[in-house]
Amino acid sequence: MKKILLAALFAGASLSASAATTLHFATEASYPPFEFVGADNKIQGFDVDLADAICKKIDATCEFTNQSFDSLIPGLKFRRYDVVMAGMDITPDREKQVLFTKPYYDNSALFIAQKGKVASIAALKGLRVGVQNGTTHQKYLTDKHPEITMVPYDSYQNAMLDLKNGRVNAVFGDTAVVNEWLKKDPKLSSVGNKVTDKDYFGTGLGIAVRQGNSALQKQLDQGLAEVKADGTYQTIYHKWFQQ
Repeated sequence: MKKILLAALFAGASLSASAATTLHFATEASYPPFEFVGADNKIQGFDVDLADAICKKIDATCEFTNQSFDSLIPGLKFRRYDVVMAGMDITPDREKQVLFTKPYYDNSALFIAQKGKVASIAALKGLRVGVQNGTTHQKYLTDKHPEITMVPYDSYQNAMLDLKNGRVNAVFGDTAVVNEWLKKDPKLSSVGNKVTDKDYFGTGLGIAVRQGNSALQKQLDQGLAEVKADGTYQTIYHKWFQQ
């Protein structure tokens, strides 16, 4: 009976997540502090800890798998996993493809460059800016800054390597992640102000499930609300975003 209920949940029927023993989460684990592969070769980070806390509230177990970012939504739609949690911005385009929970993190984006090399966002005209393929950052540059030469990468780790080696002039990423890079490398600096355009970044980060699976969406929202209400969210937040 449990197997029948589990299959029905993942098919999008109106059943609670408590019927499932395991929820399969997909992420792209090269984006600290949200998700990354630690020294023990396990995926960890803010998203992972928050997912664990939410799953505990809804009597489920979550397991993470590492995928390329641009394959996350297609893989979700093809039922390769049940949930995507990967520092993913809630955008109108993505909402046409998947269901999102309520935002779990207020997001913005920021340019970063070698210190003293780029004075302003306007100065990036004609220069090479690295982004991760399939991200909101890529779409934002395409739509809003066609004067910038965008360079897509399979991961931000490779984009940062090229920035340090002078192959690109800047990198554009989430503010929280960029701030981690700035802490670790004094040779880098931010360029311009944070970008908070709500069509791209200002709505926040969300957890994605398949269209039609509103039962799971509601269960995750319930778990998120409980985690925020009992102080668990703040504990996890301060662990990963210490000032």
